[in-house]
Amino acid sequence: MAHTIDDLPLAHGRAGTRRVLRVHRFGTPGARPKAYIQAGLHADETPGHLVAQHLLAALKGLDAAGAVTGEVVLVPVANPIGLDQIVLQSLSGRFELATGVNFNRSYADLSGVVADAVRGRLCGDTAADVALVRQELRRAAEALPAATQADALRRALLTLALDADLMLDLHCDFDAVMHLYTAPGLWEGFRDLAARLGCEAAFLADQSGGHPFDEACSGVWWRLRERLGTDADALPVACAATTIELRGQLAVDDATAARDAAAILEHLRHRGMLAGDPGPAPAPRCGATPLAGVDRVAAPEAGIVLFRVALGDRVEPGQVVAEILEPESGIRHPCRARVAGPVWTRHLNRFVGAGEGVLSIAGTEPLAAPGTPLLTA
Repeated sequence: MAHTIDDLPLAHGRAGTRRVLRVHRFGTPGARPKAYIQAGLHADETPGHLVAQHLLAALKGLDAAGAVTGEVVLVPVANPIGLDQIVLQSLSGRFELATGVNFNRSYADLSGVVADAVRGRLCGDTAADVALVRQELRRAAEALPAATQADALRRALLTLALDADLMLDLHCDFDAVMHLYTAPGLWEGFRDLAARLGCEAAFLADQSGGHPFDEACSGVWWRLRERLGTDADALPVACAATTIELRGQLAVDDATAARDAAAILEHLRHRGMLAGDPGPAPAPRCGATPLAGVDRVAAPEAGIVLFRVALGDRVEPGQVVAEILEPESGIRHPCRARVAGPVWTRHLNRFVGAGEGVLSIAGTEPLAAPGTPLLTA
């Protein structure tokens, strides 16, 4: 076993420019189980980059000791395009400046292509059928068109991740507690990770809108089942994917990142991807709630945001959670909670426009109608 590094060139760079995606591989290529971890898909979300560096250092030692039982693939900088987008001395890494498209949206749903490729070829042996689907998923991902460099990046990331047993996408919010996103059917497997990370919120949705990366990796399996008319026993969801939100954009320090990396490694041990006993997980700090139950409290007018609650505070319906102060008139507008639950994120900006979200509360009952996009831009 040896740590290897691949530099994958991204097509369609401007003349005289070249970008690559650096991929670190540990364990035995093609071995199971496989974990895929990436950081910085939103390139201005720095905590993931730091956690990835702590993971990289630890995995080098574990691999040298023969403790990687399957394969671990780590991409510490998943978005070199966004990391290079500096606008007036500020990093703008969430949206591709050329098109305005969010880097964590618009990932391809390959279920139709793969359904056509495997229809009539499934043999009823679950392991063999999963292997066949993974083969066709990779083939379909490699065949995706790439008219732009951002398309090439999406194609490369999907090709690396789609055949993983476990996919962890490291992000962060503006100013937030630790939380994660996954699908309802995957939550049981991620309870351990949420507890080890100290998550204070966990959000569940099969379809959150916009086609984010995690749902392209896991959701393709249940969409494929629907197309083929098969059930979960015959074709399980073979890629457990989650988006981990490492608190807020300013939560960047070595001690915190080291603890987060250690928690992730313990979860890999829990899933049998690393040798050793992970030990018991700590008591969970939250249960899971529907992403459709999030109350995104918006500013009624433009003005200065004055928060009346802190991150992690539990609020009740009707409670004033912030005020918006109009700087010219001095008028204050209350912002009230619609649901009971913890405050899990707040905006970093302290001056907002009318209709902008200022904070979010994790409610337990759906507020959004079915089909409503559940993620922010």
